[in-house]
Amino acid sequence: MDDKLTVLATHLLTATDDLYQLVDFLNRNLKDKDVIFGLSKSQDEEGKMVLTLYRA
Repeated sequence: MDDKLTVLATHLLTATDDLYQLVDFLNRNLKDKDVIFGLSKSQDEEGKMVLTLYRA
């Protein structure tokens, strides 16, 4: 079985405290749809976060 994740989309957002809660909510409610959301700090822009959508 292939355990790799495929990146479907990325989006650059302004960092807020609620983004982690949003990603957790999306992952909990869409896990049966074979999608996973990831959130990371932007390497290029201060105060920005990168939201990534993966296909499991």
